[in-house]
Amino acid sequence: MTTAAIDKQPRPRPRLLTSVKRSWDKHWYAWAMVAPVVIVLAALVLYPLGYGFYLSLTNANEANVARDIGAFHAPATYHLVGLDNYWNVVSGADGDFYPRLTWTVVWTFCCVAFQVGIGMGLALLLNREVRFRLLYRTLLILPWAVPAFVGVFAWRLMLNSQFGVFNDIITSVGLPAQNWLATPLAQKVAVIMVNVWIGVPFNMVALLGGLQSIPKELYEAAEMDGASPWQRFVNVTLPGLRPVTNTVILLGCIWTFNMFAVIYLLLGNNTTGETDILVTYAFRKAFTGISDYAGASTYGIVILALLLAFSTFYRRRTLKTEQA
Repeated sequence: MTTAAIDKQPRPRPRLLTSVKRSWDKHWYAWAMVAPVVIVLAALVLYPLGYGFYLSLTNANEANVARDIGAFHAPATYHLVGLDNYWNVVSGADGDFYPRLTWTVVWTFCCVAFQVGIGMGLALLLNREVRFRLLYRTLLILPWAVPAFVGVFAWRLMLNSQFGVFNDIITSVGLPAQNWLATPLAQKVAVIMVNVWIGVPFNMVALLGGLQSIPKELYEAAEMDGASPWQRFVNVTLPGLRPVTNTVILLGCIWTFNMFAVIYLLLGNNTTGETDILVTYAFRKAFTGISDYAGASTYGIVILALLLAFSTFYRRRTLKTEQA
């Protein structure tokens, strides 16, 4: 066979392209249905995440980013600094990361513990045959149905030192009015209380569903064996709820760790900074004073890394527990 004849023969396609074409021919409808979701996620999640990671590797701030001043366009002058921002955070050079991290962990633990504990108690009560049970469920689920910012503003009004309902109640019995958000400790107690109020309904509904999925025969068998109510709760209810509680605790930790609305909307600028968790501190770093976009982006990536590490560790730990 001559060289010209060999050149005229069709060349084999790369295996990857062949595989993609075969998948498209077979599942084109599924690809078409998934494509809008992928595009939206790429535009709203992947691109901001990638751009934030890029900014975290620079020294970008309000003074050196590109901006328009009237008809004059000032080009960006920031440059790459590598991992310097991450080193400043991890080494404690900025002096703010570890205090904020400590309070964020305390805030998350307290909120999730109270949310799961109170939600468990309410779920146990509503799992019984009581009058007006449907009405109680509806009333208890309202804090979850109401938008978070509406609930936070309602609490902010109730805690107001001049016009709040709490001060009206205590002054009506002869006690002096209090400034409920005056000190860092009072602010921390207030934000935990409001976040627990918002999060309890979800835990109650999830745990109530888990309770109703536990076979009643297990309780009857335990009762016939002479088990007390506490023993039935420890040996039947808790093991039966383990898959639900594992998921609820994981979601609660992720949501609470990133709960921006409660702290920012309840306190606004009326804070010394001690009440800021990592996410609200990153927001203030980006949008107050001389905006430090690189530092705020670094905090965002660090928060993401912490949550990914915690989620991976938690899931592996729960899987080992379930297998054991």
